[in-house]
Amino acid sequence: MQVWRGLDEVDTTGDAPRSVVTIGNFDGVHRGHQHVIDLVVARARDAGDRSVVVSFDPHPMAVIHPGGAPLALTSLPRRLELLAERGVDAALVLPFTSDLAHQTPAQFVQQVLAEALHAEEVHVGRNFRFGHRAAGTVDTLAELGAAYGFSTHPVELARDDVVWSSTYVRQCLAEGDVAAAAEALGRLHRVEGPVVEGDKRGRELGYPTANLAADPAIAVPDDGVYAGWLVRATGERLPAAVSIGTNPTFDGTSRRVEAYVLDRDDLELYGEQVGVEFTERLRETVRFDGVEPLLVQMRKDVDQARALLVGG
Repeated sequence: MQVWRGLDEVDTTGDAPRSVVTIGNFDGVHRGHQHVIDLVVARARDAGDRSVVVSFDPHPMAVIHPGGAPLALTSLPRRLELLAERGVDAALVLPFTSDLAHQTPAQFVQQVLAEALHAEEVHVGRNFRFGHRAAGTVDTLAELGAAYGFSTHPVELARDDVVWSSTYVRQCLAEGDVAAAAEALGRLHRVEGPVVEGDKRGRELGYPTANLAADPAIAVPDDGVYAGWLVRATGERLPAAVSIGTNPTFDGTSRRVEAYVLDRDDLELYGEQVGVEFTERLRETVRFDGVEPLLVQMRKDVDQARALLVGG
């Protein structure tokens, strides 16, 4: 998949094919996003065009209302990886600046869709808004498209009476409902980061954990213990019991994501970039009255995670 990080990188030569385009933040690349992306890819292949996803970085809210941007579900590299997996030909990542925020709908359509991408079809969600102060609607896009020679196609992003949205996924994660988040995403939610040194208390207790330095801009599930997977840079997936919280039994204050790879004490992961994926919440975080009751519960957590993940 080609990645253009601005209009100046787009191939606009006379030989450049026309494009079937979709536009949005695509945070999480959830099932609603997948539906419209797959449609764009199929339409482009049928017409001999290129399929293009137009996205933005940073999130527009970070510029329009500084400090008001929601936690992201995916980093930009992960978002691009997920788009590539769906067969997209090219992704145009527009740097979202104050100048872009002040573009009129007509300016955006002319510069991005007509002159840069030579759009033939544009597919967007029915609630799509664009341009300064979100003045442009799907109807606006259709009117401008008629003038510039492309057709506009609103797409319904809800299925089975569920609206698939990034907001809904964030709400699920905030409640610790990682199973519902996975259903909306079409895959397990992943938190990524390098493995860093912790207090090594897990090793002393017989459950050595990988302490993840998670990106603070990415949504992390609510505090609790989860069954999940540690995903290495090689693609290797290892079953794990994952703890999120401040370790209240030991009067901890910093929130951590720690993964114990089931039945493994031989892994050297420090400095390695890994992902942690969440399958199911096992329990809430609890403050225990000492180490012994904590160990009893940890054994139960590991047994439950093993039963869920590897069936034994």
